[in-house]
Amino acid sequence: MSTGLVLTAAYLLAGVASPATLEVDVERVRSARGLIHACLSRDPLHFPDCRSDPAALTLSVPASQARLRFSGLAPGRYALTLFHDENGNRKLDTLLGIPREGFGFSRNPAVRFGAPRFNQVAIVLDGGINRQTLRMQYLL
Repeated sequence: MSTGLVLTAAYLLAGVASPATLEVDVERVRSARGLIHACLSRDPLHFPDCRSDPAALTLSVPASQARLRFSGLAPGRYALTLFHDENGNRKLDTLLGIPREGFGFSRNPAVRFGAPRFNQVAIVLDGGINRQTLRMQYLL
C-alpha cells in the first residue's frame, strides 16, 4: 500500500467523528417520588422548553434512579433541561410563575429570575462518553 493511500485513508477517517454518549448524574433530588424528565436540544431557539424542537431528545426516568444516559449523539453543542415531576402530571408545576417542583440545567447555573440563556448552559459533547453532574434546584 502506498504512503499516499495510507495518508488519504487516515485523513478521511479523522474527519468522521464517533458518536457521543452523555451520562448525567442528578444530585440533590428532594424525594424519590415521581419522574425526572429531561430534554436535550442543540437549538437555542427551542430552549429552555424544547418540546417544540423536532430534533430534541427526551428521556424520563424514575426520580429514585436519578441517572440519565443519551447515546448515539452527533458531537456538538447541546443544552440539557430537566425537571422533577413529583406528582406525575408530566408538567412543571408553578405558583405565580415560580416553579413548585425541582428543575436543573447543564452547567448548573444559579437561577434567580427566569431561565438561563442557551449559551450559559451549553455543553460540548465530543465523541465517546461525556459525563456531567447536574444539581436540582427547588425554589418552593
